[in-house]
Amino acid sequence: MPIQRQHTNERMSEIVTHNGTVYLAGQVSNDESVGIEEQTRQTLANIERLLEAAGTDKTKLLSVTIYLRDIDRHFAGMNSVWDQWLPQGVAPARATVQAKLCEPWILVEMSVTAATN
Repeated sequence: MPIQRQHTNERMSEIVTHNGTVYLAGQVSNDESVGIEEQTRQTLANIERLLEAAGTDKTKLLSVTIYLRDIDRHFAGMNSVWDQWLPQGVAPARATVQAKLCEPWILVEMSVTAATN
């Protein structure tokens, strides 16, 4: 099965699909004026949009890695939004780590792997 790439530039592809698995590049909010809850909502909305473009949805998540700028300050706020967003019974494998993100205003970034079927 060939590798499919969508939303590709010289540095990366936002979506890569291969052999029934979708890989999303790290997703962030585009709004530097909001806090962790709204950045999390916007990040999850980006993920939903890309999953739909790849022919799948959040009920088929396999793995999510969550990067937080400050895990002590932002873990609870991110989780409050995550818990409302994710349907019961479809929780993926997940890791949450603290990381120095590419812009100082980015509070959360998520990298996703999902099934297509």
